[in-house]
Amino acid sequence: MTTSLWTERALPSDRQPIPLRFGTQVSRRDDEAMQRFRRYGLGQFIHFGLYSILGGEYQGVSAAGGSAAPEWIRAWSGPTAPEGWQGTYDRLNESFDPARLDARAWARQAKRMGARYVIFTTKHHDGFALWPSAHSDYTVRESPCGRDLVGEVVDAYTAEGIDVFLYFSVLDWHHPGYLRTVPATDAERAGWQDFLQYTRAQLLELLDRYPAARGLWFDGTWDASWIASHEFTHALEAELRARRPGLIIGSRFRNDEHGARHFDSNGALLGDYEQGWERKLPANFEMLGGNDWDCVMTIGPNAWGWLRDTRGQYQKTADDLVDLLMRCRSMNGNLVVNFGPDGLGRMTAHEDEIAEHLGAWVAANADAVYDAHHVDLDRTGAGWLTGDGDRLFVTVVNRPVTGILRLRFPAGAERMPISARLLDSGRDLPVRLTDIGFDLDDALYCDVSIPADLEAEHAFVIELALGEASASVGDRIDAWM
Repeated sequence: MTTSLWTERALPSDRQPIPLRFGTQVSRRDDEAMQRFRRYGLGQFIHFGLYSILGGEYQGVSAAGGSAAPEWIRAWSGPTAPEGWQGTYDRLNESFDPARLDARAWARQAKRMGARYVIFTTKHHDGFALWPSAHSDYTVRESPCGRDLVGEVVDAYTAEGIDVFLYFSVLDWHHPGYLRTVPATDAERAGWQDFLQYTRAQLLELLDRYPAARGLWFDGTWDASWIASHEFTHALEAELRARRPGLIIGSRFRNDEHGARHFDSNGALLGDYEQGWERKLPANFEMLGGNDWDCVMTIGPNAWGWLRDTRGQYQKTADDLVDLLMRCRSMNGNLVVNFGPDGLGRMTAHEDEIAEHLGAWVAANADAVYDAHHVDLDRTGAGWLTGDGDRLFVTVVNRPVTGILRLRFPAGAERMPISARLLDSGRDLPVRLTDIGFDLDDALYCDVSIPADLEAEHAFVIELALGEASASVGDRIDAWM
C-alpha cells in the first residue's frame, strides 16, 4: 500500500491507474534548475507583511487563542477580538512603512548563514501585495512605504548568489470575490471568476516583473472553491510553465478532478517537489518515493510572522537547526528556516544569533551539507549520514559514551572506510573494520574512535574516505537451538 500523508489515500500497489484529465503535468526533472534545487541544502523563509506591524497583539491585547498565528491575526475572533477588527486590520496599509528594511543587509546575513535560496512572501492571506501590482488597489503603492519590496528582495538576494522563490497565497481575505465554499449563486460565480482572473493576472505579473525568480511557493489552496476549480488551475500551471521555462512549482498549487492534493489520484506528485513538509519531517527516506522535497521550519513552535511576546515558547537554537538540517540532507531534502522581521523590517536578536551560529557551523562542514546526499546504510543513533560517493559523512549529534562510533555495512559492500578525520579540523581518527560475529547478521562493522580529549559543544562531522573493501565476513558455526 502507498499512503499519501496529506490526501490520506491508500493506493493498492497492484491497482491500475485511473484516467485523469487534470493530473500531474511533470515527471521527475533532471534539468539544471532541479539539480541546483537538490544542492541548495539550506534556505531561508521570510514572512513579512502588514501583520508584522502587530506582532500577534493589538493595543496590548494578545491574539493568542483568537487567531492561529501572528500572520493570521486578521482572522482574530472570539471574546478578545477588538470590535470591528477586520476593518481595523485592513487599514494597516495606511501606516505600513518598514523604514529599517534593508534587503541588502538581509541578503548578506542569509549568505553568511549558508542559505542558497530564499522564499519571500509577496502576498499573504490578507491580500496585501508587497509589490505595486497593477491588478490591486491594496499594495505597497497605497501605503507610506511606496517601495517595491519584492523587487528589492529579488535584486539583493540575486546579487549575493542566492536563488529567490516567491511565496504567493491564493487565499485572499481582501478580494470581494474570494469564497471558501464552491460558489452557489450567479453572483458568487461571477465574483469567483473575477477572483480567478485576478489571481492569474498577479501570478503572470510576478513572473514578468521578476525574471530572476526561480520558483513559486504556494499557500492557501485548501478551500473547496479552489479545489473545485481544477480545470482552471491545471491550465494556469501550464501557462506559468510556458511563460517561464524551468520554473519550479511546489506540490501545493493545485489538485486533480477528484480533489487529490499534493499527489494526484494515481499517486503522482502534483509539481516539481513535495511542498507538504511544513514543521514536519519524513519518518524515513523510503516514504519519499524518490521525490524532491524541502522542509520549511519555524524557529518558535508555530509563528511565521513576527511575534512580539515569545515568553513561554521554546525558540529553536542553532544546534536544533543543525540537527534538522542534517536530518533533511540525509534524506535528500533541504531545510528552510523561517525568519519573521518586525514591522520596521528588523530581524530579531535571536534570528541574528541563529544566522551567525548556524552559518559558522555550515561553513566549517560544507562538504557534508551541500553536495552530499542520502547514503543507503543503516541509521546510527549517533547522528545523520550523508555522502558524495567517495566520502561518507557522519554528523554526530549524540556522542557515544563509549567513544566508539559504529557503522554497519552489508557483507558484500565493495567499498568500506579506509580512513577517518574530523571534517572541520582535519584531525585523523583511528578506524577499525571488524566482523563482530553475530549469528545470521551478514554484515561488517566499522568502528571510529572519538578521542576522549575532543572538546565539542556542538555537533561535529566525521569524514570517512571510502576505498576497496579489505575485510569480509568469515565462516561461522550456526547457533543450534
